[in-house]
Amino acid sequence: MARSLCPGAWLRKPCYLQARFSYVRMKYLFFSWLVVFVGSWIIYVQYSTYTELCRGKDCKKIICDKYKTGVIDGPACNSLCVTETLYFGKCLSTKPNNQAKLGDQGNLSELVNLILTVADGDKDGQVSLGEAKSAWALLQLNEFLLMVILQDKEHTPKLMGFCGDLYVMESVEYTSLYGISLPWVIELFIPSGFRRSMDQLFTPSWPRKAKIAIGLLEFVEDVFHGPYGNFLMCDTSAKNLGYNDKYDLKMVDMRKIVPETNLKELIKDRHCESDLDCVYGTDCRTSCDQSTMKCTSEVIQPNLAKACQLLKDYLLRGAPVEIREELEKQLYSCIALKVTANQMEMEHSLILNNLKTLLWKKISYTNDS
Repeated sequence: MARSLCPGAWLRKPCYLQARFSYVRMKYLFFSWLVVFVGSWIIYVQYSTYTELCRGKDCKKIICDKYKTGVIDGPACNSLCVTETLYFGKCLSTKPNNQAKLGDQGNLSELVNLILTVADGDKDGQVSLGEAKSAWALLQLNEFLLMVILQDKEHTPKLMGFCGDLYVMESVEYTSLYGISLPWVIELFIPSGFRRSMDQLFTPSWPRKAKIAIGLLEFVEDVFHGPYGNFLMCDTSAKNLGYNDKYDLKMVDMRKIVPETNLKELIKDRHCESDLDCVYGTDCRTSCDQSTMKCTSEVIQPNLAKACQLLKDYLLRGAPVEIREELEKQLYSCIALKVTANQMEMEHSLILNNLKTLLWKKISYTNDS
C-alpha cells in the first residue's frame, strides 16, 4: 500500500544515477579516444621521420651506382657494393646536414698531407679522381675531420674505410655512457627526469665508471689546443659516449665537436635578445652584447667544465666514502671553470690532472679497472 502513494518516486534516483553514469562513460571514452588519437599521430610523425631519414637501402643504391660509374671510390666500396660484406645495421641518427668547414687550422700544410694520405684508399701513392671526390664530400663532416686528426688517439674510433660520403668506423660495444636502450616508441612516453634517474641504475661498477671517466678527461685533453687547433664539444651528453668491453671510453658521435674558429664564424654577429639566443648545439654558449644586440664569439664554458657536469652524478653515485668528499669538491671546481677567467689554461690543467690522479689512485689495484 505504501508504494502506491508515490508510484514513481523509487525510479527517480536510479534514473539520475544512470544518466550520471552515461555522462561519465562518454567523457571517459572521449578522452581515451583523444589520447589514442594524439599518441598515434605522434608515433606516425616520428616513424615517418625515421623511415625518411634512415633509408639504408636507398643510400646504398645511390652510393653503389656512383661507385660503379667511377664517380666515387674508396676502400669500403668493394665490401659495400661487390662482396656485400658491409651492410647497414641500426640507424643511430635521423639528423640531416652535419656539415662543417675546414677553417683556419694550425699546421694547415701538415693537415692537408694527412688528409691526402687518408684519401689514398688503395695506398698506391696517388689520389684518383673518385677518391678525391669522396674525400672532399667527407671533409664537410665534423666527425670525419676529427677522426682523421685524432686517428692515433685511444678514445677516437678507428676509421676503417669510406666510399663516397659514407665512412666506416670501428664498432663500439656499449653506445651510451649509461642507461639502457629502449624502443623509440616507449621513449616518447617516459618523462626526461624519470629517464635520467632510471639510467643511473644501469651503470658499470664504480671502478669501471672511474676508468671510463678518465677516458673522457683524456679525450678533453686531446681536443684542447692540439696541433691542429682547438675543438669545442657542443653536445656533451651520455648518448654521444660509449665504451668497449675493456671499459675504455670511445666517442660514439662527434658531429657536434667543431673547430673553435668555425664556431666563432657561425655565431658572431648573430642577432640576439638574450644569452639564450647565443647557443650552438646544446652546450656551446656565448653571451649577448646588449649594446649591439649581437652574439659575442667567445664561448663561456670550456670542454672540461661540460665533461665534469656530465660526470658529476655518474661518479658520485656509489663513490667510495673515503674519496667522495674530495671528489665532489674537485668536480664542482671543475664545473665552475670559465673561459674568461684569468689563468684559465693553468687552472684547466691543474683541475684535470688532479681529477685523473684521484681516480687512478683509487682504482689502480682493483680487478674491475
